[in-house]
Amino acid sequence: MVEVTNISRQGFWLLLRDEELFLPFAEFPWFRDVPVGKILHVELPASNHLYWPELDVDLAVESIRNPDRFPLFSRAGA
Repeated sequence: MVEVTNISRQGFWLLLRDEELFLPFAEFPWFRDVPVGKILHVELPASNHLYWPELDVDLAVESIRNPDRFPLFSRAGA
């Protein structure tokens, strides 16, 4: 189970099973300027993988827990 529980100016919180994760917009800029509904529509296709289909954003759960170990990458504009 995955659910967005709160959105602020700084980022948003996800409840992933029994763990709460924070995604700051500074580290996950793909979510900064999108409508709330697109952030809320998150899927859990695998236990370690999150997907936002309306944004075409895939994230490994580990990249949220340790964003400093994963450089930002985007195919936007490619």
